[in-house]
Amino acid sequence: MRILVIGATGVVGRQLVPMLVGAGHQVSATTTTASKTGGLAAAGAEPLVMDVLDAAATESTLIAARPEVVVYQATALSWIGANTRKFDKYFAVTNRLRTEGTANLLAAARKIGGARVIAQSFGAFGFPPGGPPAQDEGAGFDPNPPAAMAGIFAAIRRLEELVTATPDGVVLRYGGLYGPGTSLEPNGSQTEVIRRRLMPIVGAGGGIVSYLHVEDAATATVAALDSGPGVYNIVDDEPVAFRDWLPFVAELLGARPPRHLPVWAARILAGEAAVYLMTRARGGSNARAKAELGWKPAHPDWRAGFRAALSG
Repeated sequence: MRILVIGATGVVGRQLVPMLVGAGHQVSATTTTASKTGGLAAAGAEPLVMDVLDAAATESTLIAARPEVVVYQATALSWIGANTRKFDKYFAVTNRLRTEGTANLLAAARKIGGARVIAQSFGAFGFPPGGPPAQDEGAGFDPNPPAAMAGIFAAIRRLEELVTATPDGVVLRYGGLYGPGTSLEPNGSQTEVIRRRLMPIVGAGGGIVSYLHVEDAATATVAALDSGPGVYNIVDDEPVAFRDWLPFVAELLGARPPRHLPVWAARILAGEAAVYLMTRARGGSNARAKAELGWKPAHPDWRAGFRAALSG
């Protein structure tokens, strides 16, 4: 199968490209940085330099590659750190990639007569507060998130609308990624913040997140090559509250336990988005992905997964 991976040097793309090549697919892979093409070539892919926000370049790339499937992995993310007041600014480029970039990609796909699109979305949190800890794809996203998150969820909704409106379009809502290349690895930026006790538990810490090892994100994406269309939550088996996972990780790292911060203080110091994450967020259920993709995470339990990822 001819497959084009857009955003192939991101944390998932670096896992995904060798899997696709190893499975016998003909893989073209894009990056916006010319210096990264050598790594893509070494993985067995045809490297291409392209910015999906450039509509003409996107069209030229698809005409040259003639893919049967496009795997859309483009984001511009690193860990936000403690500055949760600037969620909207931190996600600004990624929001454009999810809206303008997706539109450019789909327009280019139409120019070549169509290609199946499998696109990365987000399912770590954002499901309606007040619901169960693990919510299915039909729950949708919280319609009333904090103002700093409103643009993020609007962009995600737009990506999902665009992709699922195409024939055979697939959306994969990845959980919070950890493992090689992420902020949650032994020397990752989030790991360092936890070591320094700069990530407190806010209030009762009942906000819930669904996590996902990057290798599991890649295997789910491979499984989606033969899936039916639609939206799939790609998360581990056990959504977890901040009050549970944060002390566990601190202990793994040999750090002191996280501090506790009352809600009123967190609202002043870190903003409403931080309070939302720590107290109201809800995660996703992977039941549909297991049933319809035939996929199971190799790291289904966040405890074992974090222990393996942070032991290096």
